[in-house]
Amino acid sequence: MSKLRILYVASEINPFLQTSEVADFVRRLPQGMQERGMEIRILVPRFGIINERKNRLHEVVRLSGINIAVGEEEKPLVIKVASVPSAKLQVYFIDNEDYFHRKSVFFDKEDKFYEDNDERAIFFCKGVIETVRKLGWAPDIVHCNDWITSLIPMYLKTTYKNDPIFQNAKCVFTVYDNGFSHKFDRSIIEKVKMIDIEDSMLTNLESADYDGLIKIGAEYADVVIRAEEEVSASLDKLFSSLEKNQKIETIEKDDNLVESYYNLYNELVD
Repeated sequence: MSKLRILYVASEINPFLQTSEVADFVRRLPQGMQERGMEIRILVPRFGIINERKNRLHEVVRLSGINIAVGEEEKPLVIKVASVPSAKLQVYFIDNEDYFHRKSVFFDKEDKFYEDNDERAIFFCKGVIETVRKLGWAPDIVHCNDWITSLIPMYLKTTYKNDPIFQNAKCVFTVYDNGFSHKFDRSIIEKVKMIDIEDSMLTNLESADYDGLIKIGAEYADVVIRAEEEVSASLDKLFSSLEKNQKIETIEKDDNLVESYYNLYNELVD
């Protein structure tokens, strides 16, 4: 088995933030892989609810300063870093004042879904890719977790397909039961576009909702994983529709989690 480079991208990670099962999963799996000799990088959003002083986040100046296009606007990308206590894991945080300095994650204090969560996802996905390029670190596996990462597989298979950093990377997309009912504005189609992305490649995103984001992630990923067998009826229905075009694997969060993913990663790069 080879020593792989694995990039984990997710909405959250313990102990910095936990609002769903994603946080525990992304805390446990990278450490398990690192202990097996893999080289790891982790990138998450720097949501405003994360206490920078308490968690000892600091800016990485050499990685910051890029502008990320979201539709017709460009927003400055700031990269921060911190270490997971009790583990030799570094976490990179994607930050931007307009998108991530709110004291909540995806819903405001009135439990209303942020209208610009689509733009936040686009900024995050593009920011992740540009940060890894600036690091000059070529991953063998890009493991995307949850809907906020769903555009990364498409970007890697289109705009960045010939980039030496990503041209050999395989993409894993793990889907969690974190759906939402909000419908985005149709302008999401124009906002997500980059070089080599045509309208015809975005048909799965025309619904401009949670299902659309999951479908676009699944379409371009090399492997799609359902994080648990028991899910809501709506997500179960979505998985059924996805299976018409792609095999969906289930990897349960049990004692064999690390072993299962270890084998999966090695099969993908063989």
